[in-house]
Amino acid sequence: MSYTVGQVSGFAGVTVRTLHHYDRSGLLVPSERSPGGYRLYGEADLARLQQILFYRELGFALEEIAQILADPQANALDQLRARHKALVEQIGKLGRLVEVAERAMEVQQTGVRLSPQERFEVFGEITFDLSYATEAGLKWENSAGHREAMSRAAAHSKEDWARLMGEAAHWRAELIKAFDEGEPAEGKRATALAEEHRQHITRWFTPCPPAMHLRIADDFADDPRAFALVVPPSEQRPGLAAFLHAAVRANAEEGGSEVAGR
Repeated sequence: MSYTVGQVSGFAGVTVRTLHHYDRSGLLVPSERSPGGYRLYGEADLARLQQILFYRELGFALEEIAQILADPQANALDQLRARHKALVEQIGKLGRLVEVAERAMEVQQTGVRLSPQERFEVFGEITFDLSYATEAGLKWENSAGHREAMSRAAAHSKEDWARLMGEAAHWRAELIKAFDEGEPAEGKRATALAEEHRQHITRWFTPCPPAMHLRIADDFADDPRAFALVVPPSEQRPGLAAFLHAAVRANAEEGGSEVAGR
């Protein structure tokens, strides 16, 4: 028994356009034609279409499916193993993203919501890149400190944020001034500023031991989105992120809190 392209489209759940594309690409060429030249699909064609749709559901590209169907015994098992591995990894990543989204929703439910005008008043040029926030959530997902920081950030009032950002602005001005004046990153002035930043994190977000501070500074040096959270692009200078990273490292090597009393 043969079926028209419209009939196959209806019971297979694919569009006529897709079936035409499969035909033109050679992936699924109907075995028959009607006297009027219309495509007709036989039982073997439908079995091949079922295989195609199976591999498409698993995420294989059409070129990969063509290779598999050309020699199923030689290609299918290795291809399926590779796809299985990729799907397992993707499932793990999606699961972690779900957890990050759930925690973000919890923050939104318990935190203080600032209007766009209030956010501008408080944060000014400091912006929060959502892609970086998501990646950071995955990177620090097993960190109790990150969870505490998110919780405390959500609980801050507008007045808290204004004080916090005021402190940050003063610190940032001193950091830029030290950098512009050629202070060495390992010197007392720069490491004192690094310690001040570490204490700022502890005061407003979560206890920040020197080792954790250094991991945060690694992001400042490696990712412009992270550095933009402490120094907006309009105030940045070439080498400033590396300067801060080196100062944090020097401060961490000296034990962090000991620097504050110098």
